[in-house]
Amino acid sequence: MTNNRMLLSSPARRSIAVIAALLLSAILLVAGHVQAAEPVKISRDDTALDLTATTEIYANQGEAFQVSTAAGADGIRRRIEVRASSDNHQGDWAVFALANVSDEQLERVIVAPHFRLVNSKLFWPDLGSQRVIAITPSEGFALDRQPSDEADVFRITLNPGAVITFVAELTTPELPQIYLWEPDAYKDTINAFTLYRGIVLGIAGLLAVFLTILFVVKGTSMLPATAALAWAVLGYICVDFGFLGKLISIASTDQRIWRACAEVALASSFVIFLFTYLNLNRWHTHLGYVTLAWVLGLALLFGVAIYDPAIAAGIARLSFALTATLGLLLIVYLGLNRYDRAILLVPAWALILVWIFGAWLTITGRLDNDIIQPALGGGLVLIVLLIGFTVMQHAFAGGAFQQGLFSDLERQSLALTGSGDTVWDWDVARDRIVTIPDVSVKLGLPLGAMHGAARNWLPRLHPDDRDRFRATLDVLLEHRRGRLNHEFRIRAEDGHFHWLLIRARPVLGSNGEIIRCVGTIIDVTEQKNSVERLLHDALHDNLTGLPNRQLFLDRLQAVLALAPGGETLRPTVMVIDIDRYKLVNDTLGIAAGDNILIALTRRLRRLLKPQDTLARLSGDQFGLILTSERDPTKVADFADAISKAIMVPINFSNREIILTASIGLASFVDQQESAAGMLSDAELAMYRAKRAGGNRVEPFQPAFRDFGADRLQLESDLRRAIERKELSMVYQPIAGLEDVEIAGFEALMRWEHPKRGSIPPSEFIPIAEASDIIDMLGRFALEQATNDLMGWENQTGELPIFVSINLSSAQLLNNELFDDVRSVLAKTHCDPSRLKLELTESMVMENPEQARLVLEKLREMGLGLALDDFGSGYSSLAYLTRFPFDTIKLDKTMVCDTSDKKATVIRSVIAMARELDMKVVAEGIESNEDAMELAKMGCTFGQSYLFGPPMASESVLRLLKERFPLTKRA
Repeated sequence: MTNNRMLLSSPARRSIAVIAALLLSAILLVAGHVQAAEPVKISRDDTALDLTATTEIYANQGEAFQVSTAAGADGIRRRIEVRASSDNHQGDWAVFALANVSDEQLERVIVAPHFRLVNSKLFWPDLGSQRVIAITPSEGFALDRQPSDEADVFRITLNPGAVITFVAELTTPELPQIYLWEPDAYKDTINAFTLYRGIVLGIAGLLAVFLTILFVVKGTSMLPATAALAWAVLGYICVDFGFLGKLISIASTDQRIWRACAEVALASSFVIFLFTYLNLNRWHTHLGYVTLAWVLGLALLFGVAIYDPAIAAGIARLSFALTATLGLLLIVYLGLNRYDRAILLVPAWALILVWIFGAWLTITGRLDNDIIQPALGGGLVLIVLLIGFTVMQHAFAGGAFQQGLFSDLERQSLALTGSGDTVWDWDVARDRIVTIPDVSVKLGLPLGAMHGAARNWLPRLHPDDRDRFRATLDVLLEHRRGRLNHEFRIRAEDGHFHWLLIRARPVLGSNGEIIRCVGTIIDVTEQKNSVERLLHDALHDNLTGLPNRQLFLDRLQAVLALAPGGETLRPTVMVIDIDRYKLVNDTLGIAAGDNILIALTRRLRRLLKPQDTLARLSGDQFGLILTSERDPTKVADFADAISKAIMVPINFSNREIILTASIGLASFVDQQESAAGMLSDAELAMYRAKRAGGNRVEPFQPAFRDFGADRLQLESDLRRAIERKELSMVYQPIAGLEDVEIAGFEALMRWEHPKRGSIPPSEFIPIAEASDIIDMLGRFALEQATNDLMGWENQTGELPIFVSINLSSAQLLNNELFDDVRSVLAKTHCDPSRLKLELTESMVMENPEQARLVLEKLREMGLGLALDDFGSGYSSLAYLTRFPFDTIKLDKTMVCDTSDKKATVIRSVIAMARELDMKVVAEGIESNEDAMELAKMGCTFGQSYLFGPPMASESVLRLLKERFPLTKRA
């Protein structure tokens, strides 16, 4: 309690009074003069009076405060001095006066709320605290404080006619409101607000618990965000309504921290709800990072609130308003794009905007009454309630499908609709077929044309499928069980046949008979065509369309199986090799060679009968199974006819080309002979004819096997060549045409035979491809080239060079190629981008479907892919987009051609490659002038003896050290 002394004049001793008055005047001159305001008149009927406007605030007045009292009933003003009761008092005081104008003693309570939302400000808001430490009246003792967690309450007694001045000791200069209440009226008001607050708190708590339980049951992402918002609102209301202080003990100085944390939690949960509900991460991933940064920034405000609650609350209020504004823009934008979640959120967001507007009017003081603060709290609960309804409406609209809370029939119906298949329903009793959607539309027929009896389908079916279709349905009806799984062809209106697949099962009646058959129809035409293409590519030559070696051997084996004694069937195998075909390719280009092969294929086919078979065994070799002739004389005549047909001149680019052929033939003489053995005999006869000068027909003789033994010996030596280290790799430089610097090398294989000397690849590679040795050679080339590349790098440092390695067709179609490449890269730690694999057009087109899959996997691994001999093959432009090549190598026949037209073609090819982001390598450059011209055209690299011959790995290392002198030395 404050010890107050009242200095009064004594009428008995006027001299002393005069002296005292003079002293008091002197003090007032020093300390300043403070005079009480006019008293507020109180009558018995006044239950509540707002004293805020009549209360005067005096800031920074020190620990001792003097004030003149309001004039009493006798008209005399007195001076009182009040001293601070708290050591931490800042010198802030409030003064007001009350006058009891009634003839009764009045009991009243003075109430100063700790927090008032009205006029609390947006920036650095007033978050509330204890306002009044003590109140001292001009008469009597200091007022007694009444217990209250939400306000400073003091009880006073006013005698009839009394005029009393009150001095309040303040904690801060701000006093948002001070009321004078009749005690019972104040109690009734508190009880009324307590009831309202209890109802609002109960609803908020139930909403938070309900949404949490709903999240546990449903598990969708928007529910936990909504539940978090509900809990944040509940926490805010608990603080705002003073309920939190009843649960836990909170010091008056900590109320501001709790209120700031509640506002931060509300702002954070609001952002999370908006992001999660609208699923903003669905369109732009970066929005997720922005939201995460926003929420983390708000989370930091919890720490800020401990040190400066006003700053934390101000930022939270700004964030809440900004979130509402951005949410409005997003809802409008997404709603215009018919996003259902945004449309459902419109009512709730409209209420949020109204609430924010009302809150803004309140905190800026434009709306001032005692009801607005609890009304805004109730408004928050109403918002959560509406949001909860919105979320539940959306969640339960698709929740059954998400959680599987629907019948098997609904699930199957959804699956069928999603698959896009056609329902096939055959009512057996009425013999009526219905398809949904109508399959007639897909076939280009009139609507309902395929509805009706099952027999109406037969005229549309392929003739080869009609009996099978009818028999399948009859068997199903007869056995009364099983499933229908049947493929057939049906003719569309345009005359083309579509492959359809029916999958159905019967439905049995009470008597065990099939009453209907229900299933689906799928159009599998594309799958069938794809399978047929794959099978055709696997067994046929892509250029000529003839059977390949595998199919040729299969057919020959079938023919031999039908010729047990050679009486009725005596097949003859011929192997036809075009003489000097390589010279034609080198001179005229691969495109000319391909056209010549196509022309020869047409000629040979004209000589055959339906029972004969013509196949392409390799690049310039054809195989023929002759079963239409048994007589040796007629067989010889047929061979001569083939030779003459090949010799007929071929006109190409104003040139007349005359070719000859070496033909070897082997006739069936032993029923135990195999297809591979018979073909080998015919090949030996063909090699004999070539060694004799070509352009002749050579029948097989057993003595020729000695020559074959020589070939077998060479194959055997080749198998051991790797172990004996007879194989080696040489590297021809590839230079950049702009700076004529080494950019890479092409790896070439060499075989140094201990007895035969150097054997060119053109001689041993075909032998390797005809056996399984080619895989061994391919792995050797890949490992050796990669090891050499890494060895150069260890000696010179990392240089921007690559190595190109040639692949054969057998390697490309080998399923182990991808694993071999990956294993070598892992073993040597070589960068995949430093390796390029070179393939020719003919290799790729032997089996384009499989080649495309293999090349795409290699490209994904990071390897470069080069299309060799570009521009010389057949329809090579199509490969640029169909296959993942990143480099094309211009054939030397194109580069060395000096005609103007060819230069135009080269310029166009280079420009096209640059547009496709491909590099171009020109082979066979003969002069510096040609190199400069190609560089001007935009050609990237050049490869020829002009830049260097093929050289061993040691020579490459010396070359690199010479060309790049700044590289590190070993």
